[in-house]
Amino acid sequence: MDRERRLAALFDLDGVVLDTEGQYDHFWSEQGKRYHPEIPEFNRKIKGQTIDKILEDHFTGNVELQQQILRELDEFECKMDYPYVLGVEKFIRVLQKHGVRTALVTSSNNKKMSYVMKAHPEFTELFERMITADKITRSKPDPECYLLAARELQMEVDACCVFEDSFSGIEAGSRAGMKVVGLATTNPKEKIQEKVDWVIPDFTGCVYDEFVDLMDKKESII
Repeated sequence: MDRERRLAALFDLDGVVLDTEGQYDHFWSEQGKRYHPEIPEFNRKIKGQTIDKILEDHFTGNVELQQQILRELDEFECKMDYPYVLGVEKFIRVLQKHGVRTALVTSSNNKKMSYVMKAHPEFTELFERMITADKITRSKPDPECYLLAARELQMEVDACCVFEDSFSGIEAGSRAGMKVVGLATTNPKEKIQEKVDWVIPDFTGCVYDEFVDLMDKKESII
């Protein structure tokens, strides 16, 4: 492949850029125990979805309860830690040096992102575009968010690579017609390796040439 070809890297947030999934597991596990004890591993069932979809699917018809959960989630996110997944900031900056376009594509809403931006004001340097839940009408696994990111970057879908950790996010990237790199931060490698083009534990050791080689592959294993 021509190494001057313009490429784009589209990053999910939690579990990909930020090592926050353990904190969310605790929050949603507690909500599941309180309100849906009949659903085992409730925290895993809703992973990667927008809060609107979670409330619509599992707390519909109870406006008071929905508002309570929103308040509790906001209080939780306000106090959360937002550490990076190992190596991700360096990897993104290396991609950018080689002209790769970058975007953040997250199921988080703008209010949550305001807390993230306080912790990481450098996000404005790392990502040319940020697609949040407030910009879309359909939650992952629908591909809308990734297709919107490609349009905003003015990139073709076959020039885009998605970095995801959740099953719903992986499906969204695949349905968008993009290459998908799976982060084994939320689910073990064995659970996602048949659904993605490449699996990594984190971004340590990731180099630009490997990224280009992945994008050069004509066949997808998906």
